[in-house]
Amino acid sequence: MIGKESTAGRATKFTFLGLWLVFTVFPLYWITVTSLKAPGDIFAFPIAYWPEHFSLENYQGLFGKADFGVYLTNSLVVATVAGAVATVISMLSAYVLARFEFRTKSALLMAALVTQMIPTFIALGPLYLLMTDLNLVDNRLGLVLVYVAVCIPFCTVMLRGFFENIPDALEEAAMIDGLSRFGALFRVLLPVMRPGIVAAFIFNFVNCWNELFLSVTLMNSDSNKTVPTALNGFISSFNIDWGSMSAAAVLTILPTMVLFAFASRHIVQGLTAGAVKG
Repeated sequence: MIGKESTAGRATKFTFLGLWLVFTVFPLYWITVTSLKAPGDIFAFPIAYWPEHFSLENYQGLFGKADFGVYLTNSLVVATVAGAVATVISMLSAYVLARFEFRTKSALLMAALVTQMIPTFIALGPLYLLMTDLNLVDNRLGLVLVYVAVCIPFCTVMLRGFFENIPDALEEAAMIDGLSRFGALFRVLLPVMRPGIVAAFIFNFVNCWNELFLSVTLMNSDSNKTVPTALNGFISSFNIDWGSMSAAAVLTILPTMVLFAFASRHIVQGLTAGAVKG
């Protein structure tokens, strides 16, 4: 009886996981198939879940009619630079919060957490006025600075948990051997917490890569727009270009999928190590 119940339980679990996998993967599959259909076949009836003839017309239109290559380049540059800068600043901030005690420490941590509860669009008006005064509207540098400011709070809290898992004795031993505090940080601690740094950078990169509200607000010219802004441009008042949008979505998803595939081990190690205090 116990064996039958165990078998039934496993069958139920596998069935549930299979249904969840289909539910999760099907949108990606449908976007990919739609992007490979000719524009005239997208609305054909009955619906073709596997088209008889594949077409690259949607992809050719992206790079032939639109400046999608420019959008991809802008997103890659902005997300990489903003993610790297935010990770470095967050790393130094997290180190200070983990290793030192000072009067405003609790207030800073609380402020970092509170900022995550405020929707981004609430600050769009004041932020646009500020960036206008600084002549940074429609400027990739301005977008990078905004993304860095947005990414730092959560990333700092995450890396602080990782620093707290590293014993103080490791750093103290390095300083006894003659290293300065910065030398101990960069030569001893950082190699140990590499998974956490990789996880933080990927978190920042993906957030910047997928962000829409700020890029739409601050970027006006086609030469400075990012990929999310380009995707938003396929939606008009009376029509949605599903073929081009699907092709653009596939090209947008690929970089993050490749990044996660190569760094998945570091992501898991970094998030789990930073989540539990030793």
